[in-house]
Amino acid sequence: MFLNDDFLLSTDWAKKLYHDYAAKSPIIDYHCHLSPQEIFEDKNFKNITEAWLAGDHYKWRLMRACGVDEALITGQATDYEKFVAWCQTVPKIVGNPLYSWTHLELKRFFGCELLVNESNAKAIWETVNEKLASPAFSRRNIVHHSNVKLICTTDDPIDDLHFHQELAKTEQRFKVLPTYRPDKALNIDKVGFQAWLSELEKVSGGVLDTYEKMVTALESRVTYFHEQGGRLSDHALDVLTYDATDTTTLENIYQKALRGEALTDLEISQYRTETLSRLIEMYADKHWTMQLHIHAYRNCNKAGFENLGADTGYDGINDLSITIPLQKLLSRAEVADKLPKTILYSLNPTDWPVLVALMGCFQKEVAGKIQFGSGWWFNDTRAGMRNQLTQLADGGVLYNFVGMLTDSRSFLSYTRHEYFRRVLCEFIGEIVARGEVPEDEVLLGDLVTRVSYQNATEYFGF
Repeated sequence: MFLNDDFLLSTDWAKKLYHDYAAKSPIIDYHCHLSPQEIFEDKNFKNITEAWLAGDHYKWRLMRACGVDEALITGQATDYEKFVAWCQTVPKIVGNPLYSWTHLELKRFFGCELLVNESNAKAIWETVNEKLASPAFSRRNIVHHSNVKLICTTDDPIDDLHFHQELAKTEQRFKVLPTYRPDKALNIDKVGFQAWLSELEKVSGGVLDTYEKMVTALESRVTYFHEQGGRLSDHALDVLTYDATDTTTLENIYQKALRGEALTDLEISQYRTETLSRLIEMYADKHWTMQLHIHAYRNCNKAGFENLGADTGYDGINDLSITIPLQKLLSRAEVADKLPKTILYSLNPTDWPVLVALMGCFQKEVAGKIQFGSGWWFNDTRAGMRNQLTQLADGGVLYNFVGMLTDSRSFLSYTRHEYFRRVLCEFIGEIVARGEVPEDEVLLGDLVTRVSYQNATEYFGF
């Protein structure tokens, strides 16, 4: 049956491991893009369109692929019209994980088991909106009822973290901690770099007229995030290069950027290499975990990007080589004894054997110190999750894996943890069925519990 208690669970051991171990484990969502302000303000969603479709470029891409007019996706159509357009799209996406996720969210959050289609649109709209209006469906209550114990948001170094501070005072059921994401500090070639530096000056209390002053300011913000409970950093490294340079050249590059002069590709790479290496040392000193998200290819559709901006469904996958630059980056930190705990993600699955092999070269002292991150974005599917688990089990230690994250802007994405845990138990159940591991409940139950929850609680040091 569709989405029954045992969906995705094809063996007796998969069913046992999921129901007795995985399903009972709380959620540590250590990487997401929820707004701390929205969490703090704890408002209800005005309707299912705001909760489900606003900002969700996963759905927008599928609607465009089904020929839906942009007015019904991001345009001026009413919320109900946009919702109906999504309901018309869903029957066409059988085989895509969003077909399962859409129905799973309806079932888990709202107890609604109607199939999503045009005929049921009005009934779903009325049923769900009535529940969304009740106090039980405020944003914080949605998080709490999803059995979430901790959320790590994604935050710019210049953020004052005010809402994290207020949440620490007012929310006792789960924690919300910041994650340090200094992409704008690395993107010296992007429009807005100088304006961002001005904001960094304001929060750090000094004029950043030299490179070293800028680095000192970044370090002061690392300390500030640490004081607010932050224990992770994150980097979007869409293109990963490595070009070391000396301090004089580095200062010259920085001064050129301050004057608004064009930089060469080599200068950009030198600046990014040296600045990221400095940041890595800061993370190691604080015993943080560093996350590297590699190989997104942003804004492929120039017209779409110019019309709607970033994060609107026009991104793809990069296919450049990462072996040499990543090896140099990690090796440099290891030589200095400044390599922090690190999670490596790549949007391109052809990179995955490279990551698994390379991370094995840098394991040391901490169990699973270098992690192979979960299937991300275009790989956030049953096939992608199974591929990631297979590669990790084949080339590393699945037992040490810190598990799933939502990487989402939606408060209704926590069913992705259920989906992942079902895939995990399906994967392990198949290994048992093949006779590769014993039918040992203590052994297997411990493995599932650790990957679902326990490893994250120990690894990140919250």
